[in-house]
Amino acid sequence: MAALKAAVPKGDLATEITASLVVFLVALPLCIGVAVASGVSPELGIISGVIGGLVVGAARGSTLQVSGPAAGLAALVAETVLEYGVAMLGVIVLFSGLLQIVLGLVKLGRFFQAISLAVVQGMLAGIGLPLMFSQAYPVADAKAPGTPLENMAGIPGLLADTVADPQAMIAAGLGIVTVVLSFLWKKAPGPVKKVPAALVAVGIGITVAALPGVDVKTLQVGNLLASVDVPGPEQFAGLADAGIITAILTFTVIASAESLFTAAAVDRMHDGPRTRYNPELIAQGAGNTLAGLLGALPITAVVARSSANVQAGARTRLSRTLHGLWLLAFALLLPQVLALIPISVLAGVLVHSGWKLFAPDEFPKMWRQDRGEFAVMTITTLVIVATALLEGVLIGLAAGIVLAAVRMSQTVIRQHTEDDTAKVVMAGNATFLRLPQVIEALESAAEAGRPRIRLDLTGVTHLDHACRSQVEEFTAQQRGKGLRVELLMPGPAQRPPAEEAPVADGPRPSGLQPSDPLPRRRTAAAPATVSAASGSAPGPTAEWFYLDTTPMPEDFAQRYAEEYAPGHAEGYTPAYAEGYPRGYSEGYADEYTSGFVRGQA
Repeated sequence: MAALKAAVPKGDLATEITASLVVFLVALPLCIGVAVASGVSPELGIISGVIGGLVVGAARGSTLQVSGPAAGLAALVAETVLEYGVAMLGVIVLFSGLLQIVLGLVKLGRFFQAISLAVVQGMLAGIGLPLMFSQAYPVADAKAPGTPLENMAGIPGLLADTVADPQAMIAAGLGIVTVVLSFLWKKAPGPVKKVPAALVAVGIGITVAALPGVDVKTLQVGNLLASVDVPGPEQFAGLADAGIITAILTFTVIASAESLFTAAAVDRMHDGPRTRYNPELIAQGAGNTLAGLLGALPITAVVARSSANVQAGARTRLSRTLHGLWLLAFALLLPQVLALIPISVLAGVLVHSGWKLFAPDEFPKMWRQDRGEFAVMTITTLVIVATALLEGVLIGLAAGIVLAAVRMSQTVIRQHTEDDTAKVVMAGNATFLRLPQVIEALESAAEAGRPRIRLDLTGVTHLDHACRSQVEEFTAQQRGKGLRVELLMPGPAQRPPAEEAPVADGPRPSGLQPSDPLPRRRTAAAPATVSAASGSAPGPTAEWFYLDTTPMPEDFAQRYAEEYAPGHAEGYTPAYAEGYPRGYSEGYADEYTSGFVRGQA
């Protein structure tokens, strides 16, 4: 703690402390609510919140991300507790934490950085929207029905019940005042707005709750130490059960994914130091290991608390660490103070946080910028609301990948006929997503009724297996029908190594019979040069000749005829000898001609 304080500039220490109090007020009802939803005592939720602050919060990894028990795991925890009991929960959480540490040590945390901005914004909206509706019930001292969809459907009934109950109206009034203060507090005079709006709302709530005739629900916290349940030998023996192993793996994957996806989202909320994903995964594992040893709830990063931390102006790890200290101190030493805080006030703080996460202005903004990304963002939000966080993020990532694949598969296909040739020219990325267009173009070329088909794919930058197979099958079919098909496929530039090449056609050297093969010589591959005629370099598969314009000796033809080709001197002129192949045979062409060398790029 002293090291953290030393790292904070003096001018910012007050901001870090006030931010930690805001996070504490947001975390407290969440810890209790998640514990109740998970089917365990509220005290276990607070223990996990304390560990998330003091252990994970003090570790190096993320700077402003806050960890604790999360609603995203509540359903899974409730199911596990129902099947295996609360005693086995500690063992499952303990070994999940150890696995997270291993994953961080082998540096798998970076994998979670590959996430689309649209998915991140959709995830935030998908968390914020259900959070608002779920906390609308505690605002009126009522109990939420359950799932996000059920909570939304029950709002009309909630309004009717609230209006009919005077005490519920008082609680709702406190919650509404809290939300209004949270939105308008930034406009307060300079010295006043330094006090967090949540603290002001808590003060108002405690005052109103203490008035005669007011009966609103307040926080109730039991003995933390009595709630600790360290796993024993009987629980560790349960590791032989395949169901327990499956639960450990499931907890590990979901907790890691939620924490690191949240880290990506929180990093976009501020301009401070970025999350170090592998150390953060190790820190989450250390927190879950300790939580498992104490028999508490699993820990993940929580967007609502992290968002409140950023909005309160925190800049260092001190605020999130202190929030864990406040949880511990109040729960152990001042439970009677917590009992004065109306639940509706804390629910109002969460409603404001949910609205900031939902950020409705981001949807029309994304629509104007990129409608494809808008679709990904909307799908992510809707799936999270309808199912759960992990499922929504995974489906959002899948939608983002499909969008990227479609956009990368931009294939330009042009068709035309010239004389006796039907031509098809393709460029861009030819993937299976564009296979229908490719097939249509090939069939149109076949139906053109020309004896020759020319398929030019040299402009294609990527040709996947499906399109390549289709083109090659079409070519084989049309050639089988007697058509001439010219197929130009894309290919990388190649520079063949030095090889023995036959000399070009021409008069045979002396001493060779007509049936004897032409002599061969070693030639080096010619480097690519710029064509003087075109002013541009040849294409990747072009073949060309280097011409040497050095004039032949005037008596070349006569000397050749007399020495090598008796009887052929007549009509053999220096003009014919121009360009005679260099390297005709060892010791001959090098002496009499300059010729040309055949090369390939």
